[in-house]
Amino acid sequence: MAKFALKVTPEIEELSALCVENSSIDQSLYVKHDVKRGLRDINGAGVVAGLTAISEINSFHWIDGEKIPVDGELFYRGIHINDLTQGFTSEGRYGFEETAYLLLFGKLPDRQQLEDFRVLLAQQRSLPRNFVRDVIMKAPSRDIMNSLAKSVLTLASYDKAPDDTSLPNVLRQSISLIAAFPMLAVYAYHAYNHYERGKSLYIHKPSKSKSTAENLLRLLRPDKTYTQLEARVLDLALVLHMEHGGGNNSTFTMHVVTSSGTDTYSAVAAALASLKGPKHGGANIKVVQMFQDLRANVADLHDDDQIRAYLKKLLNRETFDKKGLIYGFGHAVYSVSDPRARIFRKYVKTLAEEKGLDEDYDLYTRVERLAPEVIAEKRRIYKGVSANVDFYSGLVYGMLGLPMELYTPIFAIARIVGWSAHRLEELINMDKIIRPAYVATGARQNYEPLELRGKEIAEDAKNQLYDN
Repeated sequence: MAKFALKVTPEIEELSALCVENSSIDQSLYVKHDVKRGLRDINGAGVVAGLTAISEINSFHWIDGEKIPVDGELFYRGIHINDLTQGFTSEGRYGFEETAYLLLFGKLPDRQQLEDFRVLLAQQRSLPRNFVRDVIMKAPSRDIMNSLAKSVLTLASYDKAPDDTSLPNVLRQSISLIAAFPMLAVYAYHAYNHYERGKSLYIHKPSKSKSTAENLLRLLRPDKTYTQLEARVLDLALVLHMEHGGGNNSTFTMHVVTSSGTDTYSAVAAALASLKGPKHGGANIKVVQMFQDLRANVADLHDDDQIRAYLKKLLNRETFDKKGLIYGFGHAVYSVSDPRARIFRKYVKTLAEEKGLDEDYDLYTRVERLAPEVIAEKRRIYKGVSANVDFYSGLVYGMLGLPMELYTPIFAIARIVGWSAHRLEELINMDKIIRPAYVATGARQNYEPLELRGKEIAEDAKNQLYDN
């Protein structure tokens, strides 16, 4: 397929340098004007920009007036994530559907409500006639997130009321998108895999009787088969990634864009654009790539000293992508631990045993133990640092045989539920368009006639031109 793009020529490089020259801001001005960069204070706490009843994140407790870091806690509609996941796993159920109901409607469904909601999602697991051929198969891309956004925006053309922002209509659109996302993502991958990589093309129809996690594996695999453990671990991953407060970048984007009064499809596309960033939804890919580099550069993967030396090189910008980061560690909110990583870890071990990948699991646990020590030695940190959910999710997806191109789209398949809940919440409570303030720091300058620009001429001649 022919690529359409302006080449990076010396002229473009020169213009790029001009951007840097005239758009760089003196870093001291951020302190002078008390700018909360990244909407965070010096301790990393987020600036309060709104209220939400959908989820809650706790990383510290106040004891006798002192802020004490604790193991991270995550609540979905007031229910602790530990209790929620333990509830459906202990009862042998898939959790995606009932958790989606909880986030959207504020309470756990009873047996009939859950069955009705499952049926509703199953009924929506279809795409418009010829949509796969005419939209998804056209201009396939390795970047499945871009393909996903393209499909979402195109679906607006098939909607008879795309711009209607009444609550019932937005809820209808949201449920349809939640049901459609696995198809949009997996079919986009198959199109790329066939047309760009020359592999066989598989387009399976989803099953109305299967869960979202089961359908995802069914759609992806040529033989449509999977083990129950695989499906349940993937289901758990979807639940853990489904929601994370209103302050994460993509959900905040959903609130911001919704506050403008735009349509559901545009708002979801904006959230997708945010999530695809490597600092957000693409973080687990970085973890996998980092481990590939570790394996290539560490002779003995059972030697703590060699692993510790590699981790120090990461922080010193001497290896991998030379960004000075150990990926999968640290979080904007959590310090002592990420509750999602704690839950995930138990199931990762079980899956590793089923797959015969105990060595991989052992390596991850070694790095999880050593990385905080190395970071603490090297960096001055205001709070503790621990493994986050991205640290293990990449390993899990690899064990499940999922292609790396789908790692972030799977995040989106989960997070579309949280985005939808937050869009509905914003519409219900919306007062004003979200518009933060920026301090202008640019210097004043005079407009110069075209013939004078870039020229050195006498001041009296310049004044004469201005007078004229």
